[in-house]
Amino acid sequence: MKDQMKIDITGMTCAACSTRIEKVLNKMDGVEATVNLTLENATIELDNEKVKREEIIEKVENLGYGVRSEKTELDITGMTCAACSSRIEKVLNKMDGVKKATVNLATETAAVEINSGELNVADVIERIQKLGYDAKEREQRSSKEQQKKEELHEKKRKLTLSIILSLPLLYSMVAHAPWDLNIPMPSFIMNPWFQMALATPVQFYVGRQFYIGAYKSLKNKSANMDVLVALGTSAAYFYSVAEGLKTIWNPSYEPHLYFETSAVLITLILVGKLFEAMAKGRTTEALSKLISLQAKDATVIRNGQQVKIQIEEVQVNDILIVKPGEKIPVDGEVVSGHSAVDEAMITGESIPVDKQQGDPLIGATINRNGTLTMRATKVGKDTALAGIIKVVEEAQGSKAPIQRIADVISSYFVPIVVVISILTFLTWFFIITPGDLPKALETAIAVLVIACPCALGLATPTSIMVGTGKGAENGILFKGGEHLEAAHKVNAIVLDKTGTITKGKPIVTDFHSDDPNTLQYLVSAENASEHPLATAIVEYGMEKGIELLTPEHFEAIPGYGIMAEFNDKQILVGTRKLMKKYDIHYEEREEELIQYEQDGKTAMFIAENKQLTGIVAVADTIKESAKEAIAELKTSGIDVYMLTGDNKRTAMAIANEVGIAHVIAEVLPEEKANYVKELQLKGKKVAMVGDGINDAPALALADIGIAIGTGTDVAIETADITILGGELTLIPKAIFLSRKTMANIRQNFFWALAYNSAGIPIAALGLLAPWVAGAAMAFSSVSVVTNSLRLKRVKI
Repeated sequence: MKDQMKIDITGMTCAACSTRIEKVLNKMDGVEATVNLTLENATIELDNEKVKREEIIEKVENLGYGVRSEKTELDITGMTCAACSSRIEKVLNKMDGVKKATVNLATETAAVEINSGELNVADVIERIQKLGYDAKEREQRSSKEQQKKEELHEKKRKLTLSIILSLPLLYSMVAHAPWDLNIPMPSFIMNPWFQMALATPVQFYVGRQFYIGAYKSLKNKSANMDVLVALGTSAAYFYSVAEGLKTIWNPSYEPHLYFETSAVLITLILVGKLFEAMAKGRTTEALSKLISLQAKDATVIRNGQQVKIQIEEVQVNDILIVKPGEKIPVDGEVVSGHSAVDEAMITGESIPVDKQQGDPLIGATINRNGTLTMRATKVGKDTALAGIIKVVEEAQGSKAPIQRIADVISSYFVPIVVVISILTFLTWFFIITPGDLPKALETAIAVLVIACPCALGLATPTSIMVGTGKGAENGILFKGGEHLEAAHKVNAIVLDKTGTITKGKPIVTDFHSDDPNTLQYLVSAENASEHPLATAIVEYGMEKGIELLTPEHFEAIPGYGIMAEFNDKQILVGTRKLMKKYDIHYEEREEELIQYEQDGKTAMFIAENKQLTGIVAVADTIKESAKEAIAELKTSGIDVYMLTGDNKRTAMAIANEVGIAHVIAEVLPEEKANYVKELQLKGKKVAMVGDGINDAPALALADIGIAIGTGTDVAIETADITILGGELTLIPKAIFLSRKTMANIRQNFFWALAYNSAGIPIAALGLLAPWVAGAAMAFSSVSVVTNSLRLKRVKI
């Protein structure tokens, strides 16, 4: 049985780390893993029968990386004595995924540390409840965001110390300048033991993380950025120590010191890492905004009293009170009251929607002007907003195919750089400047520190994160990085008509029959159907005061129409094909039907006991955004097709109105996927846009499936991209965003590769001082992340 887990990984410093972890995990039986360096996490699909979650976490830890744990505090009720707290603590500590649990009877709290990915807080609460107690999260619990803040604070603290200790050493570099700057240089600053005293804490305390990372990497037979930094700075530091020792035996000896090189290198790299961490934090702003939309509490009616509770405590079927200005806490339906609700954050519709008894409500939307009593129907992870957040999280954590190129390059990059550095040292020491150890060492160090796979590793995921976040802010949900990448290649779009180009809420415009009873049979027959056209006919009948009959037998015939039986009456409603199938002559009224179709209406024959008795015409209004969206798609070089089960005349009337030249009409639901395949065989990259259950096969087969958010769950689940609210103008925006994102990724790749391609030879030629190389390396990663953040300013 396949399951999914997500773990937060600590200790990754570059693309070589993430590639190594991913490769090792994917070698485990029953495991498919994607590791994201930018988000510092892994998304893992596992077969529970072949591998356990704890084995995966153990494997990551054995590689030398950490799995971030989540610390939470729970309020526990129902404990009466020490035996209670002891019992809870013992049981929690035995749970898989709980690193440590401590229960305090006096404060009635529990502090629980959980491995991310193995279980969540809800699992712990459920286990406590099974023991006969109750528990809920405390508001001040430590979160992942808080941990990130603490880590950022620690980075700043170490950087500050490193800068203070490195500044005097940086000042000493003036003495090495090839020209006289007439700047006073106190003798103690040039003292090797003074410089060593400053450089040692930077090398082994501040720079400890590079040694730890290098050890773990080499231990697991791989190499990452830490190896390069540790090698380069250690060579400079220990060579300087050796030079300092020479002055003990020969006081007149003038040592060649490179303490400033090692200390300044580490400082500059830390500056780059800090900027990178801050910039990476900004890439997840869109997701943070979505999470912040969630209501924090709700007013529930318990025992006839209104009680304020945390949102996590709301249960299905709870009756809630929502006052004007408050957020709808969860998904549900109106029990009583009347108000206008602002649903812009979900649907994109700026005009508030009137709500009354029986109407659906979406969690996190805003109640404007009236008090509503509602029943909760979906809570927690089942709500619409939680679903959107999940899609965005998964998209940001996924890996686009183009990222694989960077992974392959990164896996070979560090060993190659080490070899180049060694060759550089030997060339300088034996050929260019024979016997000049300081110059050979300085050049080799410059090669080591200028080369870094970080920029390559960050090139794709940062752009994907910003791109998917930008899409979510605008009502476009990409289900994965691969779909964001694929969308830019689309050159043909197939649009379903009903519910996509049109609003999907048709109305009856014409009805003609010589038999006064035809309308009653028509409305009663259509009442058993779920088709949007049937709904329109039933509503028309209700307005006319028709009394509904119950059919003895009903059959929907996809692509044809319906058949219903009432006592001795057989009623048929549908297309010409349906009439032909039952040998019913319709020729005498075909001109009337043709006229309706030319007007863009869907017209259907009505037959009673194989005799034609009438015609009903239904029109579906075109969405206001359809014409604009189709014009934008055509302007961007994309062929637009309309696919519909309607007859050709009706289809052409709609197509002409919105500007579509390619029309495929009279298509049965099961045939839609075949037409998508035909376009693909012609070499087209096809996007299919639909909203119904019958669109699902075509959505799945298309290169990109785009679901209209107002459609069915099946369509949305099958699609690769979901357009919230049904605005068609979001389709060209989605493709435009994909193109911009891919252009951004290519820019990142170009500069990351160009930087290394140019930087390594320049360093090998001895044209770069090690500290300059270190600064360039540190800021290469920052530049890639900063370039990705430009996507946030793109207007779509």
